[in-house]
Amino acid sequence: MRARNRELMGLIPASLLVTAGFAGVFIQRSNALSNVSLTYGAIFLGLCVVAHVFIRITLPYADPYMFPLVAVLASFGLVMIYRIDATQAREQAQWFVIGLILFVATIVVFRDYRRLERYRYTIVVVSLGMLILPRLPGIGEQANGAYLAIHVPGLGAFQPAEFAKIGLVIFLASYLRDTRQLLVSGTRRFLGITIPPIKHFGPMLVIWGIAMLIMIVLRDIGSSLMFYGGLLAVLYVATGRISFVVIGLFAFALGAWYLGTHISHVHARVEDWLHPFDPRLYHALLGSYQSANAIFAQAAGGLFGQGFGQAALTIPGGGPLLPAPQTDMIYAVITDELGLFGSAALLCTYLLFVARGFKAAVMARDSFSTLLAVGLSAMFALQVFVIVGGVTRVIPLTGVTLPFISYGGSSVVANLVLVALLLLVSDRARRPA
Repeated sequence: MRARNRELMGLIPASLLVTAGFAGVFIQRSNALSNVSLTYGAIFLGLCVVAHVFIRITLPYADPYMFPLVAVLASFGLVMIYRIDATQAREQAQWFVIGLILFVATIVVFRDYRRLERYRYTIVVVSLGMLILPRLPGIGEQANGAYLAIHVPGLGAFQPAEFAKIGLVIFLASYLRDTRQLLVSGTRRFLGITIPPIKHFGPMLVIWGIAMLIMIVLRDIGSSLMFYGGLLAVLYVATGRISFVVIGLFAFALGAWYLGTHISHVHARVEDWLHPFDPRLYHALLGSYQSANAIFAQAAGGLFGQGFGQAALTIPGGGPLLPAPQTDMIYAVITDELGLFGSAALLCTYLLFVARGFKAAVMARDSFSTLLAVGLSAMFALQVFVIVGGVTRVIPLTGVTLPFISYGGSSVVANLVLVALLLLVSDRARRPA
């Protein structure tokens, strides 16, 4: 079977998931099966087929599994959000359509994506400006102690960091393509450790500083980890020096330790993470309330889950058991209802997508394409790790969205742009010489 036909066949499970998921919601709510579930499944399949036809025409050699995996994640996300809030699910579906439009526009405008190298400094300046927007008075919004979103009239909350991550990856890929030989040839040995040349590490040090400032200014540990982890991934692939990564991790750990012990709001986040069941920190909608309840919800799911639609979202006396279950806590809801096996299947889907992204990087024929694919794939993987790690208490909880699953228009749109760039790299890599 040809690649594009495999892609088309891969869209069928996604549409069936939408149909079966909505049917399950209707049965759980009214104990009756509705034909509306078939309609939703047909509409979702139609949208995906339109995108598939566009890919077939413009990117005939692109990876055949990336888009079907995205379709599966998006369909599952729509069903889970609809189970929690029908209105937000309709809004999420609208954002998915807008994301597909930008997906198509990205492929059309950046057909030769290597032109982005010419504007790397402009891109990085715009990206850094977007990171600062949530702290501007009048438009910035605070949620759970972190500044992640801005208010856009007519659109609601918008997280500029979702697009900033793409811009930073483009800059790093372009910059390291030009300087990686200098970074490797200019190294020095000190006490058995390879030290990189400081004069070529100016932009890298700036990114490290940005990661620390995100902790202070935006009060967001997860985003700083995601951005900095993406930097180290691209740096390692560009130079092949594990010592650079070790030094980078040590510098991040040192900065995180200092900020976690000297900056009050960062210290509070760490305390909530370390002591979620401490009565002094357990306050509704604040402190360690959501972290502790997320642990209880995942434990209640067991291996096979309580069943779709059976997870408790409110407490008997009123109020939310899991604050923001459609965004931050959606992984806890999934584990509660589908169990360890269901959540593991979701993570395997993410791993498959990331693996396809890294395969595109391996097959790429030029350094910029390789670094771009590595950076985008690593950033996507780290975003999944940050939110899942926060819910499972591996790291402090943060407001990063679970890609294509959590409610959030900016996340869906930005990640579809990310997928478009990966498909562009993959098409160029697989195209016959």
